Amino acid sequence: MAEEAAGGGGTRRGAAGERDGEGAAVAEQGPGAAYHMFVLMEDLLDKLKLLSYEEEALRRHNMRPLSRHYFALPTNPGEQFFMFCTLAAWLITKAGHPFEQPQEYDDPNAIISNVLSELRSFGRPVDFPPSKLKAGYGEQACYVLDCLAEEALKYTGFSWKRPTYPTEELEEEEITEDDAELTLNKLEEDVAEEESDNEENFIDLNVLKAQTYRSDMNDSAKQEEILQSTIDAAEWNLEVERVLPQLKVTVRTDNKDWRIHVDQMHQHKDGIESSLKETRGYLDKLHNEISRTLEKINSREKYINNQLEHLVQEYRSAQALLSEAKEKYQEGSGGVTERIRMLSEITEVLERVKQETEEKGSSMTDGAPLVKIKQALTKLKQETIQMDIQIGVIEHTLLQSKLKEKSNMTTDMHATMISEATVGAY
Repeated sequence: MAEEAAGGGGTRRGAAGERDGEGAAVAEQGPGAAYHMFVLMEDLLDKLKLLSYEEEALRRHNMRPLSRHYFALPTNPGEQFFMFCTLAAWLITKAGHPFEQPQEYDDPNAIISNVLSELRSFGRPVDFPPSKLKAGYGEQACYVLDCLAEEALKYTGFSWKRPTYPTEELEEEEITEDDAELTLNKLEEDVAEEESDNEENFIDLNVLKAQTYRSDMNDSAKQEEILQSTIDAAEWNLEVERVLPQLKVTVRTDNKDWRIHVDQMHQHKDGIESSLKETRGYLDKLHNEISRTLEKINSREKYINNQLEHLVQEYRSAQALLSEAKEKYQEGSGGVTERIRMLSEITEVLERVKQETEEKGSSMTDGAPLVKIKQALTKLKQETIQMDIQIGVIEHTLLQSKLKEKSNMTTDMHATMISEATVGAY
């Protein structure tokens, strides 16, 4: 199975044009559609952790835990496809449907067909070709595993609950000193600042208090005496009229004062009530219009459903027939793949047998070995004749040597006899 999945590299390399089409479709859907499968993969990983997939599925097959984007990005297609098949089989079994665990050398088309048929049995729609799952990664693989994980969670009785947030204790606010408390040093500093600022035409109340306080201190140090006015009343009035525009007192407000906050709250409340009186009529009118529109939509929907009920039934029956035809096609395609593999093996065996037959036929019709045998026999005959000649020569030489030796022996015997006779005569 892993070899065929890895061997489908030609199909994946040929799918570059399909990726371009998918990129155009993603651009039509929106800029965030390309990252949807990453979010889907993270949700799938959380669901698998809730199902304890590391203890029940991975340790049994000695596999490593999944990363956050394992099925979203291509890393090793053969390994990813085997991991996909393993997790799909485990999730289907976890959801209450018996499913045989796939092996490494099983047919990938048959496994994908079985997984998709189980997914349809759960009532999940499948609107993509099965070849999308052969790569072992992508949005379709994440979708199938996510649907199976949801069905497994439903079967185990898991239910999502509202999150509980920890209660945070409010820290006690530190009591700070009120800046409104005035001291003699601050008053003197304020007076110095007011005297140095020539552009400021307004008189501060705190400055007036400080000046009054200092004048009182100076007056108390002097001897008490009777004061008599020596200024003309008309000049006094003219001076008052001249100085009157400058006698504007500004009171510095403290934003930390709770009274200011209360006044602001009352002002906001009055503003909200006045705005609510104006907008309530518009909101009621809008509510009535929306309710009437919804009633019209419901009535139109019921009318359309009644009119198109037979067409909907025909569409459902046609869709059921289409799904059955697709399943049969998937089963047939799986059988065709197996038969193609068997045909390739038989073709290889036939080619090997043909080659052996041709070699044997050529060896049987070829006269070269017979010519070689005849040449060898002729050579053997010549060598035999030469050997016979050499044997005759050797026999003749041996006979001559024997005769020569015999004649030598006879001469020696005669010589010895003559010598003995002469010795006896003396």
